[in-house]
Amino acid sequence: EAVAADWMLEFACCCLCRHFGEECPAEFRRWRDVAQALINGLSKIPTHQKKTVYLCQLLIRIAKGKNLECHFENDQRISPLESALSFWTLLEREEIKLVKLHEDIRRLIQIQIVAVHMENGYFKEAAEVLERLFTDSESDKPLRVKLATVVKSKDPYVPLLQSFSYNLLISKIKSYIELFVKENESNFLIQAATKQVESKGLGATALQNKTVNVNENDKRNLETKRRFVLSIILLREMLRQMQNCCLNVESSLVWMYINCVLGLNSLQNVEKHGDASACGRRRQRWTYKEDLELKSGIREFGVGNWAKILVHGDFNNRTSVMLKDRWRTLCRIE
Repeated sequence: EAVAADWMLEFACCCLCRHFGEECPAEFRRWRDVAQALINGLSKIPTHQKKTVYLCQLLIRIAKGKNLECHFENDQRISPLESALSFWTLLEREEIKLVKLHEDIRRLIQIQIVAVHMENGYFKEAAEVLERLFTDSESDKPLRVKLATVVKSKDPYVPLLQSFSYNLLISKIKSYIELFVKENESNFLIQAATKQVESKGLGATALQNKTVNVNENDKRNLETKRRFVLSIILLREMLRQMQNCCLNVESSLVWMYINCVLGLNSLQNVEKHGDASACGRRRQRWTYKEDLELKSGIREFGVGNWAKILVHGDFNNRTSVMLKDRWRTLCRIE
């Protein structure tokens, strides 16, 4: 369970970063809930996962940064951005390479904490938050003085706030995300699954039995197949252990397991018909019956729960991504 949660947190963080960067709010919210459930399940944050946890918490708060009715702290005065600043401080402590980018983002968060209050007409609260941000009178004195002047003017459209806008903050966060993902690439799942395979004495035999019709010259395709096979083996073993131990597994996590599998289920088609057939499957026309199954699934589980809809519906070699794309098409048609 610890191994599964470890990898899943990395995966959830990766999904959060991607959907934050692509500005997909529905998918971001979905993975936000998964990441939060995983983080809440940690009794203690492992050292190697600190940056991952801090980044997830940062993005979740930045996404809600303009909503002053949303609270992440027990102190109701603390806005989402002020809470985000505390996690940004923790991230800064974990790395020292990106000094300039760190300073830029810290300054932007501080400015926008004040700006968001002023945009909502909370001038008194803006003054109070300014005091909390700069408890040390000598810390970043020039910025503190400028913000104090802005608060006194009660004008949320002064040049300072316009120059250091919320959009600029989002842009800088995206730049940081790109660097984070690039520097923290992990093959954790493959390594863990390989150990599991070797411990069961399956080794190369399992791969040989599963990866038929593989183009030996296409290393990328081979890697995809290996990821799938090892994921299935690890998944099967984890679920078996969970059942034996009678663990009460969060339902959202179980669906995440299933979604990981279903997201790669094109391997079965590659094995049976080759890569060309898999490409042809993507062009396969949707039937009237499948459309009805999709609509029925959405009524039962709601838009966005594509993995659940896929498992419970009668579809012809579809993936959760295909269901999402088809629903968008149906919405446009109707």
